[in-house]
Amino acid sequence: MMSRFVRRLSGALTIALCTAVGVYLVEGRIDGAAVALVGTVAVALAAMGRGDEGQAVTGHNAPDAEALLGEVLDVIAEPVLLVRSGIVTCANAAAKALLGRHIVGEDVRVAIRHPAAADRLTSGAPLPGRPVELVGLGTPDQRWEMRTGETGDGARIVHLVDQSGNYAAEKMRVDFVANASHELRTPLASILGFIETLNEEAGEDPGLRKRFLDVMFAEAQRMQRLVEDLISLSRIEAEKYRLPGDRLDLGELLEDVAAEIEAARSPRAENVAITIEPDLPHVIGDEAQLSQLLHNLIGNAMKYGRPGSPVIATLGLDRSGLLRLTVTDEGEGIAPQHIPRLTERFYRVDAGRSRSVGGTGLGLAIVKHIVERHRGRLDIASKVGVGTVVTVAIPSADALAGTPTGTAVIKG
Repeated sequence: MMSRFVRRLSGALTIALCTAVGVYLVEGRIDGAAVALVGTVAVALAAMGRGDEGQAVTGHNAPDAEALLGEVLDVIAEPVLLVRSGIVTCANAAAKALLGRHIVGEDVRVAIRHPAAADRLTSGAPLPGRPVELVGLGTPDQRWEMRTGETGDGARIVHLVDQSGNYAAEKMRVDFVANASHELRTPLASILGFIETLNEEAGEDPGLRKRFLDVMFAEAQRMQRLVEDLISLSRIEAEKYRLPGDRLDLGELLEDVAAEIEAARSPRAENVAITIEPDLPHVIGDEAQLSQLLHNLIGNAMKYGRPGSPVIATLGLDRSGLLRLTVTDEGEGIAPQHIPRLTERFYRVDAGRSRSVGGTGLGLAIVKHIVERHRGRLDIASKVGVGTVVTVAIPSADALAGTPTGTAVIKG
């Protein structure tokens, strides 16, 4: 009896797996394959719960079909429930973690406390139907997609797919397009307005014409910087998960950047001071990106620090073996509520001041992505009326080489 059951179980699981693979190959989606797998296994276990004569299998050799189904469901990383007559009869570990360990044996409307879910699961409509969006299940910010299916013996399968990340990415994309369009539209409107004015009487006045042309040139430069930053950010994001392959001396790179700032006669260049500890280890890095990071951080400190106040860049090795770059300015500082959002695209504490000093709103977003690509950490600390300290910690080349995956995990 037991060997026959095992053969049936093996065959059923094989059919279940083949069904899941077939659904995945046809639909190209893992969620449909998961529902197919659960449905087939559920029917197989229900059928195998009886002997050859249609009698229930009893005795020590009768495995618990629901317990075995639970073990199968636990392999699925996303929440899955099996519902019979409106009662949750089985749930995997992910479902219990989301909805509570008490849900097995409860009414499904109590287990999934959401009106849209209750309407779908109690409507009596044929399954599967269109996915149902559940907002606020688990936490207020989470968005789930509920997919339903039905087994041959009438049980209902509920599969919850977390769409929070996709929703956040879509919202970020929409916001990004809106912000980029706004940032480009403003200088473009100014240029078009001045061109129209110059085509009229104002173009005959040399002094007025020069003033208008200077403004147009500044606005065109602003658009150029914005486009360049957008392209740069796109390239950095595309390479985010690919570790750079060059060994670099970060101290030499910092010295080169300081020399470039001085040679360009940048405003407040004479206020920049750098300190580099001797005999620092090399880093694995992208020279162009790390140079951009240094330019952005020192440039921000020069723009937002008080005129005549020092801008200090310090590079050293901390106790944990990380190369630590610190850029300090003395300025108005940043209020605490703004600090968590400083690395968002186009986020500005003072939009008017940022534009007046030539900022695009993308500098710290670029810095953040460069730091992430180099497996580092970015910290920003600021006191209103005192100034801001930006710290970048990057693992040395030897530290990265010593990790099993070639990447360093750094906790904030």
